Amino acid sequence: MYKLAGELFPICRSITGNGVRETLNILKRECNLLKIYEVPSGTKVFDWTVPKEWNINDAWVKNSKGEKIIDFKKNNLHVVGYSTPVHKKVSLDELLSITYSLEDQPDVIPYITSYYKERYGFCISDIQKKSLKDDEYEIFIDSELKQGSLTYGEIIIPGKTKKEILLSTYICHPSLASNELSGPVVAINLAKWLENMDNYYTYRIIFIPETIGSITYLSRNLEYLKDNLAAGFVLTCLGDNKCYSYIASRYGNTLADRAAVCVLKHYSPDYKKFTFLNRGSDERQYCAPGVDLPVCSVTRTRYGDYPEYHTSADNMDFISQEGLDGSLNVYKKIINLLENNRHYKVNVLCEPQMGRRNLYPTLSTKHSGGGRLSG
Repeated sequence: MYKLAGELFPICRSITGNGVRETLNILKRECNLLKIYEVPSGTKVFDWTVPKEWNINDAWVKNSKGEKIIDFKKNNLHVVGYSTPVHKKVSLDELLSITYSLEDQPDVIPYITSYYKERYGFCISDIQKKSLKDDEYEIFIDSELKQGSLTYGEIIIPGKTKKEILLSTYICHPSLASNELSGPVVAINLAKWLENMDNYYTYRIIFIPETIGSITYLSRNLEYLKDNLAAGFVLTCLGDNKCYSYIASRYGNTLADRAAVCVLKHYSPDYKKFTFLNRGSDERQYCAPGVDLPVCSVTRTRYGDYPEYHTSADNMDFISQEGLDGSLNVYKKIINLLENNRHYKVNVLCEPQMGRRNLYPTLSTKHSGGGRLSG
């Protein structure tokens, strides 16, 4: 999983565009059950509209000596996501007005986006920003906003029943390791594991851009999910090796909530519990009033709770194979619990004969109960 995350890490993803497609094609190589769908720009999805498609080829800032002081090709976080194209010369004051940094984390590059208002900008460390000299700068962003589509992936693994378990993860951030890539790599490995199992439930595993992707997906599938979804989980922030976090559904009492809590109480009793008031990912959409799907989330360190979140410090050094393996194991335990959670009707009087059902030894000894339960 760590190797796959490393392969995906350099790709510049956003909520639309070729980076999403490239990512999905790599995931499809891992599990050929993955189907890829396109939803045209301008499509109404509840109160939202699928935006124009954004792609970027290059971006940089040069000083008056022609030296690149900001280079998108060195780190794709250097450009504000969805920046419109630009090529012009600017003063230091104008450059500073379109350049973003974090004063409280001066040595990292922040991740900034502007999906629904057209603008352009750059992101750098605060140390670099404060070191910029009074000069004339040349800024260049080779990007495109066009009528295209939103792209998402879906895997359906049929079970014995139409009742479903949903595993949802997102593929819309550029080079962020735990916040972005840990979810898809754990999800695709769960898909490969489930593909070879004799499942009771049907599994729906989706790879979507966050927020607009879940809204788009629900606009297409809500009624079916309302009728058939037994439990669902949002997979994100699964790459570090710190304690687990559980973010409850809106009321915290669904089958998904109970399974998550049961596993974490035994597997990681020091886990942190958050109510739906502390939500922050796609559980916001799945549990919204009128949607009300039984969806919660199990993460490692929750989004927003680690200083590396949405910065260049959420890199491949922040996650580990150990952390990813532990998260995969937790979700396997949750799925195994759901798969074996049955109601059995026993229509007999007195004790059932357990021996003929291979539930008790048929040879009676004093160590097996002295015949009290044999037969």
